[in-house]
Amino acid sequence: MKNWKKYAAIIAVIALLAIFCLPMYFALKGDFSQKEFMASLFTVMFVAVMCYVILMLFKYLNRKKEEQGAAGMIKNVIFDVGLVLVEFNWQTYLDSFGFEKEKRDRIAKATFQGPVWDERDRGVYDEETYVRQCQELDPEYAEDIARVMKDTPKTIHRMPYAETWTKYLKSQGYHLYILSNYSKYMLDRTQKEMPFRKYMDGDVFSCDVRQLKPEAEIYRTLLDKYQLKPEECVFIDDREVNCKGAENLGIRTICFKNFKQAAAELEKMGVK
Repeated sequence: MKNWKKYAAIIAVIALLAIFCLPMYFALKGDFSQKEFMASLFTVMFVAVMCYVILMLFKYLNRKKEEQGAAGMIKNVIFDVGLVLVEFNWQTYLDSFGFEKEKRDRIAKATFQGPVWDERDRGVYDEETYVRQCQELDPEYAEDIARVMKDTPKTIHRMPYAETWTKYLKSQGYHLYILSNYSKYMLDRTQKEMPFRKYMDGDVFSCDVRQLKPEAEIYRTLLDKYQLKPEECVFIDDREVNCKGAENLGIRTICFKNFKQAAAELEKMGVK
């Protein structure tokens, strides 16, 4: 019984060979007008078409089965926070100070667009040290830089869909996690903008582990801390470089552009 598929395939091949040999048999008899020859010719054409249709159908069903199998593997949805679940609108915030354009641009380069801003998320030093490092980038505007840095939590506002989205995914049985580059100063002062955290099964913030995306270590920290399998995870982040870092560890990713786009890509993976 174990070899029945093998024997069935052999019988099918023999039957097909016999059918395809029929026209040759009647042709060798020399009578091309006889009904048997024409019937055998049409039979061969019909069988050939049906074989092609069956082959295409098999490939289609097999592909759908593989997609469903892969989709069923997703058990964990990992979210970035900034520009995915919360808005980070530093431009409007900086404009609110009313600086002239040249001054505004210089302060932006010393703060939000400068090298210290990302390192601030690593959380190695206290906030005063990071403010001082920003001031050293443009000493002429040191006082204004301090003012801007003080109220940077005002740049964070919850996305209107964030809580509903995470609540829904949680209700569908998925495990939800946060993996975000986030400074300690900002995290302590923006909790009210993160009501979705109550639906999370866990989180890793860069300031707590002193690691940053897209460094491989921070992804491993999340996987190890919650004993997650990379192939069972999908990671949503607005930065392509951060997605690439996750992909290098075998985690599937969605580069976030907007809610509808991300939700549609999740659905294609079977996360509904």
